[in-house]
Amino acid sequence: MTRSNDKQRHGRMQTEIREAPDVVSRQAQRLGPVLSELSRKLGSARPSVVVTCARGSSAHAAAFGKHVVERHLGIPVAPMAPSIATLYRQRLDLKGQLFLAISQSGRSDDLIESAAMAKASGALTAALVNDVESPLARACEYVLPMGAGPELSVAATKTVIASLSALLRLAAAWAGSDALAGALDRLPDRLARAAELDWSAALEALSGAESLVTIGRGPTLAIAREAALKLKETCNLHAEAFSGAEFLHGPVTLVSWHYPILMFVPEDEVAPGLRALAGDLRGKGAALLMADPKGSGPNHLPALAPDHPDADAICLIQSFYAMAVRLAEKRGIDVDRPRHLQKVTRTR
Repeated sequence: MTRSNDKQRHGRMQTEIREAPDVVSRQAQRLGPVLSELSRKLGSARPSVVVTCARGSSAHAAAFGKHVVERHLGIPVAPMAPSIATLYRQRLDLKGQLFLAISQSGRSDDLIESAAMAKASGALTAALVNDVESPLARACEYVLPMGAGPELSVAATKTVIASLSALLRLAAAWAGSDALAGALDRLPDRLARAAELDWSAALEALSGAESLVTIGRGPTLAIAREAALKLKETCNLHAEAFSGAEFLHGPVTLVSWHYPILMFVPEDEVAPGLRALAGDLRGKGAALLMADPKGSGPNHLPALAPDHPDADAICLIQSFYAMAVRLAEKRGIDVDRPRHLQKVTRTR
């Protein structure tokens, strides 16, 4: 069977989920040389802040990048509002700082103009893109190839996985972390296994839902945000993401048995707090689903045995993607034809 026929048989999104492990496996070779050069540059002229610029799923990747850079390098990371450059025409003082744009297509005008502004203000500019010949790539000094290959599904999956792993590679190279490098070596195999985990428990709970909350913290906050977006895109299901800490500041009033909560638990310092929150939510009658490597029970969503919490978070979104395809089908929705969406969104 040809590759194109295989995609037709399984659906584009499902096929691209299965391609993600190979993408991550190949990525090291493509990214290695430029990451070595960029990390040397950053080591000799350490920025005091990293400014990210992204939209949609790429913004969730940027949030993951914020966690890993702040966690492993101690450098604050701030998202930029592109409208500052495109609509308000205000130049930010970014001399000596790192500006990192993240985009699958590299064709959104607001990101391109923001990169040009950052470069003119003296920032070191880098673009993490799937299309290395895109206008965004040409606007930046350093081009970091995702290496995902063509992605035909409107809802991005393998380019998100590729973005997350590339950002982890950047942190590993910049920080000189053998622990992160080792986790990245093991990540392709773990992604393949994560896609096969049985999240059937979520199907019954979410197939008839009208709205839900996703919760994460630390490395899984970005995962919770990405899951919420994909539930909207692929399942026509309203979802809102929160940090486990933020959820107690007001949104906890939403809790009831008919309002599902999907929680992503990393096995690191935030895990005890999230598990304590889970116990509190159950006491309030929440319809709680937990992706937790140490969880159990009827509403438990299996996760791989812990390896490295940052790499494990990428495996959690891979398991979620596989479930989302099944959930969309159960809700009578074609994930490859989401209403009102197109693959490339251009904004200013």
